[in-house]
Formats: sequence, structure tokens, C-alpha cells
Amino acid sequence: MRWTQSYIPTLREDQSDAELISHQLLLRGGYIRKLAAGIYLYLPLMQRVIEKFSRIVREEMNRAGGLEITMSVLCPATLWQKSGRYDKVGKEQMRLKDRHEQPMVLCGTHEETVTDLVAGEIRSYRQLPLNLYQIQVKFRDEIRPRFGLMRGREFIMKDAYTFDADEESFAVTYQKMIDAYYATFRRAGLDVIKVESDTGVMGGKAAHEFMLLVDTDAGEETIIVSEDGEYAANIEKAEFRDTSKIETESEQREMETVDTPGAATIEEVTAFLKVKPTRLVKTLIYMADGKPAAALVRGDRELCETKLKNTLGANELAMASEAEIQQITGAPVGFSGPVGLKDVPIIVDPLVTKLTNFVVGANATEKHIINVNSDRDFKATKVADITEARPGDLAPEHDSNLIAKKGIEVGNTFMLGTGYAESLDATFLDADGTEHPCIMGSYGIGITRTPQAALERYYDEKGIIWPKNIAPYLVELIPISMENEKHVEAAEKVYAALNDAGIDVLWDDRDERPGVKFNDADLIGLPIRLTIGDKSLKDGKIEMKARSGTEVELVPLDDIIGAVRGLAEKLH
Repeated sequence: MRWTQSYIPTLREDQSDAELISHQLLLRGGYIRKLAAGIYLYLPLMQRVIEKFSRIVREEMNRAGGLEITMSVLCPATLWQKSGRYDKVGKEQMRLKDRHEQPMVLCGTHEETVTDLVAGEIRSYRQLPLNLYQIQVKFRDEIRPRFGLMRGREFIMKDAYTFDADEESFAVTYQKMIDAYYATFRRAGLDVIKVESDTGVMGGKAAHEFMLLVDTDAGEETIIVSEDGEYAANIEKAEFRDTSKIETESEQREMETVDTPGAATIEEVTAFLKVKPTRLVKTLIYMADGKPAAALVRGDRELCETKLKNTLGANELAMASEAEIQQITGAPVGFSGPVGLKDVPIIVDPLVTKLTNFVVGANATEKHIINVNSDRDFKATKVADITEARPGDLAPEHDSNLIAKKGIEVGNTFMLGTGYAESLDATFLDADGTEHPCIMGSYGIGITRTPQAALERYYDEKGIIWPKNIAPYLVELIPISMENEKHVEAAEKVYAALNDAGIDVLWDDRDERPGVKFNDADLIGLPIRLTIGDKSLKDGKIEMKARSGTEVELVPLDDIIGAVRGLAEKLH
């Protein structure tokens, strides 16, 4: 492709509405343009990136036994109502009515649609296993769409759905998809890790995320991993063993209410009462689907809202407002406690149950209660792990310290079980003629999200450094001067040779100063740059340089194909 025949509107300045490095680079490099909040247009360079990554995904999905289909973005709301997700997903799902006043939704995921499809077609176990996938536009009405393609409202995704007859068959299918994911990201130049994750509104018994680890602000997820690499989980799911040394007392002392004037926070209360944070228990008041709930965690630890939400089985969870806390507990924020709390479920973390004679709020202004003990002084509605794991804890099942890393989710897999199949009647007959629901799995890869995520790893102060297999073109060809006949003649020869050899090449044939061309070349980040100038051309050679390196090699014109292929093999 000649630059003058393409559309690559590069920009010199950072854009004010772009927060992430990768978002800035895609805008400045002429890859994308914003149409509305969370909605982007993919320009020619980005379109090629999407096509190249999609090709990798298709090849690996096909190799894993997937069959490609295309499902409608628009779906009857009745299917989501049958599955029970219509109310769970909330406002992220775009809802509308057609001209016949029938409720419809724009799908952010297609479990209901594909299950309805299979329910009308699968009759026998002989038709299983089945693996269907698509690469399709999705829509989620994010409350705060930002970060460019990393959290847009409209996006492209590969989603796959598997159907198996039994757990043994499903285990084989699930592992095939895991292997396909590793192969996909490896070919795209990305090293990812698989971590345990929360199932969320997708449901099912287990889930995993594929995370690209980064050191930038784009690290939207905190990943908890063991130092030996044997354990990895999203912080919303991570289990742990506490290593804190807690002073315990064998004798339970008498409970006593004490004044704590001006002391509402952990720091203030511990200082006033002269006790360690591990002797305090925080009582946090939440509204779960509009109803109050109390969560108790140790004073030196943080609550994990996702764990609490799952424990309560809530669709929506939010901290109670100051007014709600006052109404529920009879006291302002900072003085809530479980003793005497009525008509409110109390969820207690196991670390709290190990304490004796601890401190809680008294549900009275500027008062706390000391020498409180669970079971004796209040009853837990449920004891459940609702504490966030943190660096320094031990892995749940072996002696290795946990550390925290930042990551970007680029793929996910879900063990859905039979929930969707049961609610939407996707059943089959086994060899004995007995009817069973299909066992399902769901698998997603962000087609537009992943390339942007890659740029949080692959860039420098000058611009993008694309991994070779998802770069829009492998080579950028730059003649120093389009007014120099020898430069143009050599460029024509190299351009034709590269094209004939099947090597993607972008020829910058603009009548621009060399500095402009080199700056744009660094900005758009193609893996290999070929430069034609007087100094090298007089010896029948051209300059070859990797975007990721500094070394310049002089290559004879007649050897350019082999030289480019040789350099490409060395690149990630």
C-alpha cells in the first residue's frame, strides 16, 4: 500500500480526552477516531490490525474444533428473561422496543442466543460435543466509557460456546480452549497468565481470565500471584492464608461500652483506645438490591466487595449512604457495630471469628464497645471469606508468599454448567434415551481490546512498536526524496519485490521532509523500516532497521527479501 493511497491522519499532539498511553498512540497514529463516548471508528491501519488478529483467532479456534457462525447483535428480551439475566445485568445492557412494542436487547454476550439455537437442533448425545464461535460486534452501555478500545461501549469480540454431554467430555473441551488461548496470544506476541476469576453475571461454577501484565495505568485489574508461580487469581477471587501474628486471650472479658470522642476512623479509634488495628472489627453497611446488610472484617484488612456481593447473592451492591447508615444503625458513619443490630443480615469474615475481646462500633454517636466476642455477643447470619488478599499473605494451599501485579484482561473462559441449558431447554437424549441438559462453556477474546492492550507493553517515547504478527504492515519503505529519480526507482523495485514475496509493505510515497516521514514511521510503529538514500544507494544497498532496535544494517537491493525475512524471525 502506498501512503498517498491510504488514509493515515497522524497527529502531532496528545489528545486531551485520552488517558492511557495506548489510547493516545492509537489516536495520534491515525488508527482510530472517536465518534461518541465509548464508540470509535476503525481507520485503515486499525482495520488491518483487527483483521490480522482475527485471522490468528480464527485459525486457533478452528484448530480447537470450533465452527464459526454469526449471531445477531439484536436479541428478543424474552430469552434473557428466561435465563434470569435480564435483571441481573442491569443498565449495562442496552434495552429498546421495536415498532411492535416487543422488548429487545443489544447483546454484550450471546449465551442466550446460542443456547436457543442449539435447543432447537440438538437431539442426541451423538451430536455432541459442539463448539460454535463468532467474531462479532458487541454493545455494553458502560457507565464510564473510557480508555479507548479497552473499555468502549461498542467493541468487537470473539465469543465461543461449547456443549458437552458429560463432565469428562467438557473437561477435555475446556482444556482445548485453554490451549487455543495460549497459542493465540503467543502468536500475537503477548505473554499472558491464566488466573482464577469471579463468574459474575455469567454464572457457572468457575471462571478464568487471561491477563497481560503491565506496569502502566492501564493495569485495570489487580492480580494476586504466588512467588513460585503456582497460584494466580484476580483479586476479586483470590484466596489466601493470613500471616499476621494476632494476640489472642483465652478468657472472654465482659463487654463494655466506652466513649470515643472524635474517633471514628480505624486510625483514630486505635490511637484513642491504644490498641492495634487487628483488635478492631469494621462493620461496613451496604445496600444489596436495595436492602441493608452488614459486613464484618478485621480492622487491618480491606473488604472485597465482589466476594460480599456473591455471598449475599445480590445483583447490585453499593455502600450505604450516610443517611441510610444513620437510619439503619442509629449512629453516624464510623460507629456502626453488630451488637444489637436488628433485622440486618450480618456477614462475618473467618478472620473475625478467630478474635477474642475485640472492639466494634456501638451504634451510638462517639461510642465503641470493647471486649466483644462473636457468637456470645452477636450472631453471624453467615461466615464467609469477604476479605481482600494482599501481598505478604500465603497462597491458599502451599507455603509461598503472595504478590500483587497489574494486568489487563484480554480473554476469559467460563465453566457455565447446565444453568442456561436448563432454562432454555437445550437438552439431549443419552444412549439409554434419558434426557439431560447440555453442559456448557463460554469463552471470550477481545478482538479490539487486545491490540490496544498490547501497546501498553510495546511502545517507547516515539510511538508504537507493534508485535510483528498483528502489525498492520510488516515493513515501512521510506525513500528520502520522492523528487530523486534514483530513490523512486529503487523504491519501486523494492516495493514490487516485497509484494511479490507476500510481505506486507507500506510505502511512504509522500512528498514530505525526511524528518516528517521518520517521525510518522516511529509513531505508527511498523516492525521493520527500509530507508532509501544517496549514501547507501550508491553502493546498491538500502538501510534496514527494526523499530524495536537501534542497529542499522545495509542490505543489497537484490537480497532484501531474505534480509527482511531473517530480521522478522528475530522479532517478537
